[in-house]
Amino acid sequence: MKRKYFGTDGVRGRVGAYPITPDFVLRLGMAAGKVLGKKRGGRVIIGKDTRLSGYMLEAALEAGFSASGMSPVMLGPMPTPAVSYLTRAFRADLGVVISASHNPYFDNGIKFFSAQGTKLPDETEAEIEAVIDGGEIEVCDPSCLGRAYRQDDAPGRYVEFCKSTFGSHLSLDGLKIVLDCANGATYHVAPLVFRELGANVTVIGNHPNGLNINDGVGSTHPEALCDRVLAEKADLGIAFDGDGDRVMLVDADGKVRDGDNVMYIIANDRKAQGKLQGGVVGTLMTNLGLEQALKREGIDFVRSKVGDRYVMETLLEKGWRLGGENSGHVICLDYVSTGDGIVSALQVLKACLRQGKDLRDLSAGLTMYPQDLINVRTNSSFDALSDPKVQKEVKAVEEKLGSRGRVLLRKSGTEPVVRVMVEGEDHGQVHSLAQQLANVIVHESEGEIG
Repeated sequence: MKRKYFGTDGVRGRVGAYPITPDFVLRLGMAAGKVLGKKRGGRVIIGKDTRLSGYMLEAALEAGFSASGMSPVMLGPMPTPAVSYLTRAFRADLGVVISASHNPYFDNGIKFFSAQGTKLPDETEAEIEAVIDGGEIEVCDPSCLGRAYRQDDAPGRYVEFCKSTFGSHLSLDGLKIVLDCANGATYHVAPLVFRELGANVTVIGNHPNGLNINDGVGSTHPEALCDRVLAEKADLGIAFDGDGDRVMLVDADGKVRDGDNVMYIIANDRKAQGKLQGGVVGTLMTNLGLEQALKREGIDFVRSKVGDRYVMETLLEKGWRLGGENSGHVICLDYVSTGDGIVSALQVLKACLRQGKDLRDLSAGLTMYPQDLINVRTNSSFDALSDPKVQKEVKAVEEKLGSRGRVLLRKSGTEPVVRVMVEGEDHGQVHSLAQQLANVIVHESEGEIG
């Protein structure tokens, strides 16, 4: 279903450029309130990450929802999964996060959660868009306006929830952990979770100033964490992204372990405990090595479209409980209804404690295929997925890789970028073929502009 404003993860863009403007976000709040605020006095939970623009967008949303008759509950800076959890805990009608996730500070976005804490289906987003484009949206009667208030104890509630997923009989005593909070929404809650569970915690990326979110830190820039883990001689490192729904791990040797590693460890541990409940859902970007490793362990695996919302849809369709993306979005459906970096990290630590092994040992059975990903900026009207010359080149690359590799092209849902992914056994060949395909896309896109 084609949508005008919503992408793969809500409405997102550069702050000050349409649609990330105060007037549009006000209208977005009014439209969402009209579509989803089915009862008088309905509540909407609103959280945000640490971007400076969050103040402006928060005020616009607050006004829009109040005008629709919904009462906004303001959380302040909170991870995206915390908003999902608190939407369910408070029995609210809707949850909203103001965030652009792993993007730089000058981007921002709005994403919604249903009363069940799940991403809204495409059909509901299309319904909201229809109201936005349908002319003037009436303000409700003055006697029905929503009343906004702040929930000051939200961080403590979420910290206790995260700890509850670890198990009261387990402790992190004796473990030395480095956390990288990306100068984002986990900066005040993640250190509390791991310290209260007994770990010796060192923290980086925990001094947000509104402009430094994801700037050289966090799950998209794990180099700083790798260095700190080695310097501290820590047992492992944990990196979150700006809104806390992604996680990357770093072992004691300074090696990054991505979302595929996280799923491999959790899946094997749960199988050993008899608690896997089906197989694992990955995406088109999931490394071929994970698929083959799970197969050797007798664990079923399927791929969904890219995006944690589609992972979630597939989990629900199959009745399975574990899925995610190599980017670090991992959904443990027995605890959460969206990707949660803190909870996912705790499940890996549980596996380490139960099996008496470290992160490196638990990853030993997973051999990752070399994978090259190139983001190619194109003319916004250029469609690489249907361009004849691009498709001819894709087939040529696939023939060179044979059955021991993959090629994937996909459009970004938030910017005019085509993501080129090539995967195979030989790193040199993979890199060369990915660059070769990217060059064809650039040439074809420039030719269209000319």
